[in-house]
Amino acid sequence: MTRWYAAHIILFARRKHDAAGKVPVWENIVLIKANSEDEAFAKAEARGKSDEGDDDGTFRWNGEPAEWVFAGVRKLTLCDDADKRPGDGSEITYTELEVNSEQSVRDLVAGKAVNVRVVDQFSEPPTRQNRSASAKQRA
Repeated sequence: MTRWYAAHIILFARRKHDAAGKVPVWENIVLIKANSEDEAFAKAEARGKSDEGDDDGTFRWNGEPAEWVFAGVRKLTLCDDADKRPGDGSEITYTELEVNSEQSVRDLVAGKAVNVRVVDQFSEPPTRQNRSASAKQRA
């Protein structure tokens, strides 16, 4: 049966000449239509790998030559209405976070700097054997 998944794909910008300092990381959330979790994960990995590169040498980060590097799939979630095409109001994915106080929650919503712990990542690097169990634990 075809289902909808949300894949959290992690890429980072690697500066070509000076890799020291903070590393910019993007978590791209991509809808994947697949017949199984294994197929969805494989499609997510292929998508992440296809996003790698330097746009034929034209990509810059803060004016410096750089390249996007695929780091991996952080998580894969089955969409709330998995048997239907996502539409208005569908829950596509979620991220479980932990902060130190209710004030930190308000600061997070306001876009202020907050220490946040991401709780819902894979407990160990995903493999074909353990990723299904990890995804089911979060469901």
